Amino acid sequence: MALVSLLDVSLSFGGAPLLDRVNLQIERGERVCLVGRNGAGKSTLMKVIEGEMKPDLGQVFRQPGAVFSTLRQEVPVGLTGTVRTVVEGEGGSYEEHNDWERHDRVERLLEDMGLPTEHEFAALSAGQKRRVLLARGLVEDPQLLLLDEPTNHLDLASILWLEEYLLKWGGALLFVTHDRAFLRRISTRIVEVDRGKLVGWQCDYDTFLGRKEAVLEAEEVERAQFDKKLAQEEVWIRRGVKAQRSRANNRIHALENMRAERASRRDRTGTAKMTAQEADRSGFKVISCEGAGFRYEDRWIVRGLTTRIERGDKIGIVGPNGAGKTTLLRLLLGQLTPQTGTVEQGTRLEIVYFDQLRAQLDESMRVQDAVADGNPTVTVNGRTRHVISYLEDFLFDPTRARTPIRALSGGERNRLLLARLFTKPANVLVLDEPTNDLDAETLELLEDLLVEFGGTVLLVSHDRAFLNEVCTSLLVFEGDGLVSDYIGGYDDWQRERAAKAAALAAVEEKAKREAKEAAANEAANLSAKKQRKLSNKERAELEALPKKIETYEAEQQILTAKLGDPLFFKKPATEVTQATVRLHEIEAELARAYARWSELE
Repeated sequence: MALVSLLDVSLSFGGAPLLDRVNLQIERGERVCLVGRNGAGKSTLMKVIEGEMKPDLGQVFRQPGAVFSTLRQEVPVGLTGTVRTVVEGEGGSYEEHNDWERHDRVERLLEDMGLPTEHEFAALSAGQKRRVLLARGLVEDPQLLLLDEPTNHLDLASILWLEEYLLKWGGALLFVTHDRAFLRRISTRIVEVDRGKLVGWQCDYDTFLGRKEAVLEAEEVERAQFDKKLAQEEVWIRRGVKAQRSRANNRIHALENMRAERASRRDRTGTAKMTAQEADRSGFKVISCEGAGFRYEDRWIVRGLTTRIERGDKIGIVGPNGAGKTTLLRLLLGQLTPQTGTVEQGTRLEIVYFDQLRAQLDESMRVQDAVADGNPTVTVNGRTRHVISYLEDFLFDPTRARTPIRALSGGERNRLLLARLFTKPANVLVLDEPTNDLDAETLELLEDLLVEFGGTVLLVSHDRAFLNEVCTSLLVFEGDGLVSDYIGGYDDWQRERAAKAAALAAVEEKAKREAKEAAANEAANLSAKKQRKLSNKERAELEALPKKIETYEAEQQILTAKLGDPLFFKKPATEVTQATVRLHEIEAELARAYARWSELE
């Protein structure tokens, strides 16, 4: 028996139905991803499935006794208490219900997700709150888990942990996500919400994209043929009916059906048309840092940063939540003064900033006023346009353009901020988490725009696919204020990290093996040799050993200092590896020298 079944379900809010006689079944163990444009009805469908919203028509069947748990996009208002009490929920004491399995799940989730158990929930960041609420849902051990944009505000480590957890978890999953890497790894089936209908795709995401494109092309051809036939029939009816009566009546009836079909047709939501307004070119040097550092009280946020950003670079900034990514942006842009080292901005910089907290939006303003500052027109790349027409490029119809900002969804707010952003001439775009809540098609359009943008891009994001497509290099927070440069996108960074880790592990293993073999050989030699007087050659060797040991220790001290300097790791990987190998060789040589000294004495 399916966990949940929808039979001919319809639901509307006054206009065209969001759900139009849809059918769906979710079985145990499935991981179903809902895809579709912003506003297509994905979140509404999830609310119908969990029972929060009742359909206008049709039936919803849920398996008796099955537990459903939901993580929504929005953090519930008024939720208070410590992290532990929020995660525990309203289950009561473990002793009262003898539910020690639930107690173990709470403890395991708190530890695995790195949650600050005694901190007040209300004081947490948006990302931390999402992790707490996810843990709260998982504690219930549901048979069906519903996740609405689960990766929003999560850092990469949390996203990767969530992927591993869900892949090992045995329950069914229904989720909505804009994170294409997450979708590719997690989903076993894709269900698309498109113009009120549900279409199932039993394939991976990339295959879905190809098949969907083919279906849309076929639909366009079919509609063009239908419209041509309808136009011909309209011409015929206007000329007057001259055929036999019965034959003419059939043709008139068919025409009426065609008119009704055409009137009920629902066209796909258009694609946004984003164009960045480029300012005059900046100087070739955009930002340079030399040993730059910044700290709050006794904690280094950035330490010893040396890098150079040049015109046309697309720089991704990556790190855990709370590492200091926004602080690094402010340091690079000159909004903060470094406490050590220097940060210099180049000439002729025109900077436009996309704020992840949407602080640039006044909730009381209308959409059109937020874009044009109350003016009826905007000028983009020398062309003056009415603000309503400009907003249509970002998928706001005239009615929506006159709506207060507080009524917008998360995806609409992001599109509005992008619309506002691109009215301003810029040669440096600073984007702090721009991908949250955007649908896949708008994300891909934004990717193309940033890749083709002639200026410089500074981008904070946890979206791996987005980082791969856009970035030419990454600045990665690696702990204790250390920020390292990596060439390429997310996958390039992961490959380089893996190669470095493998090389260092191999060097360390070789050094340990050689030291162990040397010690064993020395021990064998000592036990085999009888006590005897030293030869002249051995006496000379004994006299030379202190100097030899002193030379080794001096070189060891120099290499240790080098490898302790974060700036040294910005040198080519081969140089770092050579230094590490030499250090381990010296350690082995010292062990042999000391053993030989002991033997000769």
